[in-house]
Amino acid sequence: QEIRMPKGSSNADLIRNPISADAPADAGQMASINFSQPVFDFGDIDDKNIVSHTFEFTNTGKAPLVIAHVRGNCGCTVPHWPKDPIAPGAGGKIEVRFDPSGKEGPQNKPIVVTANTYPNATNITIMANVKASGESGEQ
Repeated sequence: QEIRMPKGSSNADLIRNPISADAPADAGQMASINFSQPVFDFGDIDDKNIVSHTFEFTNTGKAPLVIAHVRGNCGCTVPHWPKDPIAPGAGGKIEVRFDPSGKEGPQNKPIVVTANTYPNATNITIMANVKASGESGEQ
């Protein structure tokens, strides 16, 4: 059966979305993501070793936090994030794995977290200085 919206409403109203083109957002009633450490520096790493870091966060807002997507800017950065809603006051973790193969020198990799927050995108970052095998002092 076809779903018809009342005249003057939009399809966006079918989804619980605190922001619409017709009304201002009340950011005080939304979810909010707060990272304890939004930037992590691995320091010097060997180009043959995959490294990972876990970013911890808290939902400091008043609504459940839903993370829709987390993405790095290249295939070398692979994030894993919670798929279930995070209650207000509760925390969660985003693990980011970085494969430095084929990279050399200083690396700065932003990761974009898209969620039901305002604004809806939050950046976290990993950094590293990638050394070719044998340059990092390891024997």
